[in-house]
Amino acid sequence: FVVAYRDVGNNLRGTAVIGTVSGNSISYGYEYVFNHGNTYASISVSALNSTHFVVAYRDADNNFYGTAVIGTVSGDTISYGDEYVFNYGSTYEISVSALNSTHFVVAYQDNGNSNYGTAVVGTISGNSISYSDEYVFNYAITTYISVSALNSTHFVVAYKDSSSCGTAVIGTVSGDTISYGDEYVFNYAITTYISVSA
Repeated sequence: FVVAYRDVGNNLRGTAVIGTVSGNSISYGYEYVFNHGNTYASISVSALNSTHFVVAYRDADNNFYGTAVIGTVSGDTISYGDEYVFNYGSTYEISVSALNSTHFVVAYQDNGNSNYGTAVVGTISGNSISYSDEYVFNYAITTYISVSALNSTHFVVAYKDSSSCGTAVIGTVSGDTISYGDEYVFNYAITTYISVSA
């Protein structure tokens, strides 16, 4: 597995490490920095296949833009492609999930667009990433966002709506286009620290 994090002990850099499992034991490789600047919270990682992953994060040294990078794993070693911005505005509450080995969805709070809940599809070619247009899934302040792919063309995103209720919606991907179903409340009370998984 891969774990990505903000390393406060190393100048707040975005860092990842490979974990190798043997029975119930875990051993780790070296740490590999994917962002040499202040990587400000909201870090999310998803495996694309057994040797590649995508990590999305808020880049404090680049205007807090939402950014993603592809990691390639060889044994315990990680190498990275270039960084690609998916939202040229202050970006919070980032969550990413692979749709397949060459596509992923990233959901986030878009501070540059009234803090709406928004998602984009990323398409991978080698270590390069291109993005679809942005598609809003919640036209209100959206926090505690978590996304999980259901299959290569569908995902679920769960979040705290402006009503403070825990809410989820299904996204359907067709090429670079995202459409959404209705919103469905799963908890009619103040709901925080949400995590979703297919």
